[in-house]
Amino acid sequence: MSDLDGILVVSIEQAVAAPYVSSRLADAGARVIKIERPEGDMARYYDDFVNGESAYFVWLNRGKESICLDLKDDGDQQLLLNMVDKADVFIQNLAPGAAERLGLGSDTLRERNPALITVSISGYGDEGPYQYQKAYDLLVQAETGLVEITGNEAGRARVGVSVCDISSGMTAFQGVLQALIGRSKTGKGRHVSVSMYHALGDWMNVPYIQYAYGNHLPERLGLNHPTVAPYGAYRCGDDKDVLISIQSQREWRQLCEDVLDDASLADREGYAENLDRVSNRESLREIIESVFGTMTRDAVIERLEKGRIAYGRVNTLDDLASHPQNRYIEVSTPSGKANLFSPGLTHDGEVLAAEKIPSLDEHGAALRAEFSDE
Repeated sequence: MSDLDGILVVSIEQAVAAPYVSSRLADAGARVIKIERPEGDMARYYDDFVNGESAYFVWLNRGKESICLDLKDDGDQQLLLNMVDKADVFIQNLAPGAAERLGLGSDTLRERNPALITVSISGYGDEGPYQYQKAYDLLVQAETGLVEITGNEAGRARVGVSVCDISSGMTAFQGVLQALIGRSKTGKGRHVSVSMYHALGDWMNVPYIQYAYGNHLPERLGLNHPTVAPYGAYRCGDDKDVLISIQSQREWRQLCEDVLDDASLADREGYAENLDRVSNRESLREIIESVFGTMTRDAVIERLEKGRIAYGRVNTLDDLASHPQNRYIEVSTPSGKANLFSPGLTHDGEVLAAEKIPSLDEHGAALRAEFSDE
């Protein structure tokens, strides 16, 4: 039996954040009913790279049942309420205030079903001057200051994946599991409110604390750590980059002795302590690359292995596609089979993941029959 077998989730969702939550619940065995507008979740049409299907949609919608509802239609709204009355979890990431205007606010639904766990995912939360402001991933990357610390000397940059959506989806998933555990003790549901701004704000705590308490403004340093050196990417003789990380004085000495063949560098003025190395980052780069530049990346890695220095290859997507550490799941889309990277965890060595991606309104007729008043 799956961990969440018997748990019914109803989700009015689109794009990334809410579908992330419900997809992880489906992976854990919950029954997930995905409510789509008549034209479908907009993420269905972001691209057509997966045999005609959208990469985002294929990633985040396995294991769900799809039904199209017009939430302004009285009959469809009643059908939805019938579903929610039997549900354990209700998720929505509608525009700010829309759920309440439709009569789908948390208080209203939990009066009907006191055991219900309601989940709202918004841009800025349920209070404050921005609570009704629309929000999308890149907008919140900007509002939280993430772009201020991302990029290089040429300027700010977007993080290359939808990190705000994903962080809020992960946070909401944690909240749902905690609420389910709490309900098992009290029998009562609760409202779980997650905002993209606050979820990513939590992730921004280190630069915030450094600024608030140390008046420290992190530089945009590309592939370099802002407060540790050497911790960054260095060019090798075959024009490939390797990223190394020195986390202690012991590792710094090992790098000097076993990799750079210069034991005296470990105690040299301007490089002996981490703060010195951070201040002299560019001259340290010249020293390291004067050695790395004489060897291929594979040869550098041999030395790093010998010196027990942590490293990572700076890979292209082509490198990623053939990476020997990859683990996959196979899903079934309306256009055929597709392989995806698996979830990041296993249970007793087993990957738990749902498989089938629904076509638009694929389960509409069956769900209407199941939850109708007749």
